[in-house]
Amino acid sequence: MAFDRIQLADFRNHRATRLDGSARFNLLVGANGAGKTNVLEALSLFTPGRGLRRAQLSEMARDDAAGFAIGADLVSGVTPVRLGTALQADAPNRRIVQASGAPLPASRLAEWLSVAWLTPAMDRLFTDSASGRRRFLDRMVLAIRPEHAMHSGRYEKALRERNRLLSADRGPDPAWLEALEKEMAEAGAVIAANRAAVVGELSARLATLPEAPFARPEIAVDPASPADADRLADTWRASRAAERGAGRTLSGPHRDDLAVVMAGTGRPAADCSTGEQKALLIAMTLAHATLSKSQGADGGRPLVLLLDEVAAHLDPVRRAALFERLDESGAQVWMTGTELALFAGLEGKAAVWRVAGGVAEKA
Repeated sequence: MAFDRIQLADFRNHRATRLDGSARFNLLVGANGAGKTNVLEALSLFTPGRGLRRAQLSEMARDDAAGFAIGADLVSGVTPVRLGTALQADAPNRRIVQASGAPLPASRLAEWLSVAWLTPAMDRLFTDSASGRRRFLDRMVLAIRPEHAMHSGRYEKALRERNRLLSADRGPDPAWLEALEKEMAEAGAVIAANRAAVVGELSARLATLPEAPFARPEIAVDPASPADADRLADTWRASRAAERGAGRTLSGPHRDDLAVVMAGTGRPAADCSTGEQKALLIAMTLAHATLSKSQGADGGRPLVLLLDEVAAHLDPVRRAALFERLDESGAQVWMTGTELALFAGLEGKAAVWRVAGGVAEKA
């Protein structure tokens, strides 16, 4: 178990929605535009970052509301922890997070639970920008190593300041650049090491999987920054003149990419068919879920999977295989679909809510 007693207030098209009595499998069923994905997005905000849509906070509040609030019980031990996150009218650009009423930095949410998701927009992951693949990689890393959020925050803050100095009209102070590069190098080395370790562990897990019914991916970080603070700092120091001309930092963990090829063919994922790309994504997500479980996400940090319209694009054989592997993962699973028939085989295992017009009613 993970989430229960979920409440949404003025979030997207949900004025006041409550979902009680969750289970291992949870199905949100309704027409397109009913508000199913909005529930998944609300749950995704119990992670560091901007959630599964990467929307601006102001876009998440109802049209007639100045803010929103989301609450959920995190059930992972004897006593549930009440998590809450909100956008308040007097803080329009800042998301507030609480655990049992006490303030909590959003970056520390990963210490409480592990969350991963698949959405239709991610079908373009392999053909879109490296930044999207990097975010996908970092979410996988964060699920295994919750401290990754803290180091990423340190790195990004120093990177923004270095880029500001590089793009300034006046030449930057070398001593200030040196200090920023030291901060970036310390955090960047940990980021690179975390990525390499998790990709190595996930690759080993993927290698044990059959190539059917889902395509089996082979993954690597390419290019990969060195997990060495001195080397990173030396590179940035030597690149100052060129990067001042560009007005930004041109190398480092913020430029790394996730490379994916189909096992057996060596074909890059970007060159695979749409169906093959979908299968590769699902295979990676399922393997990562079992890795998260074996690494201890079920021994104190619940694992939650948010799967938006995934079953609709699979044939019956692959749907059955998906449900079987999800059951083995130990994760709490939230899935959306336009009709209950898509989830045949989960009868008796799943809690079901009918969603319409921003209202969810338990079936």
